[in-house]
Amino acid sequence: MGSFVLRRVLALIPLLLLITFIVYALVLVIPGDPARTLAGGTKATPQAVHAMRLRLHLNEPIYQQYWRWLTQVLRGDLGRPLFGGSQTVAQGIASRFPVTLSLTLGAMFVALLIGIPGGIIAGIRAGSWQDRSTTFGTSLGIAIPDFWLAMVLVVVFAVQSHLLPASGYVSITHDPLGWLQDMILPCLALGVAGGASIARQLRGSLIDVLDQDYIRTARSMGLKSRKVIGVYALKNAATPVLTVVGLQFAYLLGGTFIIEQIFSIPGMGQYILGAIDTKDLPIIQGVVLVTAVIFVFVNLLVDITYGYLTPKVRSS
Repeated sequence: MGSFVLRRVLALIPLLLLITFIVYALVLVIPGDPARTLAGGTKATPQAVHAMRLRLHLNEPIYQQYWRWLTQVLRGDLGRPLFGGSQTVAQGIASRFPVTLSLTLGAMFVALLIGIPGGIIAGIRAGSWQDRSTTFGTSLGIAIPDFWLAMVLVVVFAVQSHLLPASGYVSITHDPLGWLQDMILPCLALGVAGGASIARQLRGSLIDVLDQDYIRTARSMGLKSRKVIGVYALKNAATPVLTVVGLQFAYLLGGTFIIEQIFSIPGMGQYILGAIDTKDLPIIQGVVLVTAVIFVFVNLLVDITYGYLTPKVRSS
C-alpha cells in the first residue's frame, strides 16, 4: 500500500507543474498588451502601462516570469491585488475559503442524502416503478442547471412562502441557526445534480453486483436479504461510486461560484467574479490555482481509497 501511495504522489509532481504553468499563462491570453489592458485599456497613460509592466515583470522573458511567480507560490505568496486592498491574495482566499468549503460540504451532504437511498432503492428493485421513477428523477436532476434551480428555490421558498431567506450570509460562529437557514437553499441547488449522479452510478453498480455468483450463493445459504445487500452487495457496489463522489466534491467546490453570486455568499466565487470584472489578474490566478490543486488532491484521495478497497488496483 505504501508503494502504491508513493507512486500516486510522485505522479502528481509533473501534473502540478503543468497546472502552475497553465495558471500563470493566463497573463498571455489577455488580448493585446497585457500591461495596457490591466492598466485601464485605451484610457491608460504611458506611465500607468509602464508601471504595470514593471509590477508584473512583463519586461522579463516568459521563463523568468514563470520561475519568479512559481518560487513565490511555493512560499505561499500569491501576490497582491492590482487594485487596492490591504489583504494579500493568499489572505483574501484564506478568509473566504471556509465559506466556500462549508457550502461545498453542505451540498455534498445533500447529494449523499439523495443519491445513496435513491440508488439503493432503484438497484435492488430493478425494473419496478420505484426504479423507473428514480431513473426519471435522476435524469431530470442532472439536466436542470443549478443556477436555474437556485432561482426557482428562491421564488418558491423565499419570495412566495417566506420560509427561508433569499440571500445573505451569517457566520456559523455568530449565529448557527441563521447560518443554517442561509445555507439550505444554496446547498439544495448545488446538491441535487450531484445526488442524481451518485444515485445513477450506485444503481448500475448495485444491479451488476447483485447478479454475481457469490450473491446468489449467499442467498441460497438462507441469509436474509438485508444482510446480503448490506454486508456483501453494498460494499462492492460502493467502490466505483467513490470515484463519482470524489469528482462530485471537486465539481461542487468549483460550482459554488455562481451560486455564491446568486445568494450573496461572500466566498471565493464572489472574490473571483469581482476580480474578473476588474481584470485583477493575481486574484484570478490565485483562486484558479487553489481550486485546481484541491481538485488534484481530492482525486489523489479517491485513488488511495480505491486502492485500499481494491487490492487489484494496488498491484496493477
